[in-house]
Amino acid sequence: MANIKSQIKRNRQNENQRMRNKSVNSNLKTSVKKVEVAVAAGEPTDELLRAAQAKIDTAVSKGVLHKRTAARKKSRLAKRASASG
Repeated sequence: MANIKSQIKRNRQNENQRMRNKSVNSNLKTSVKKVEVAVAAGEPTDELLRAAQAKIDTAVSKGVLHKRTAARKKSRLAKRASASG
């Protein structure tokens, strides 16, 4: 446990940020999984894909994902969705 006041505050901030990031990441993974399940079932994925891409963009704006990582994820997801039909 830290003795220094600024480090105690920093630890508190880090924990809050970790919980926020965890929430954003969890929502992101869920929406991506919904698209993948729909692709596997052969269902239409337009709305689900749009929602997943929006979640990816949100993660970038909140600093959870790097913009290039997000671009790669969106590209791969769109590729999988279009390949299914």
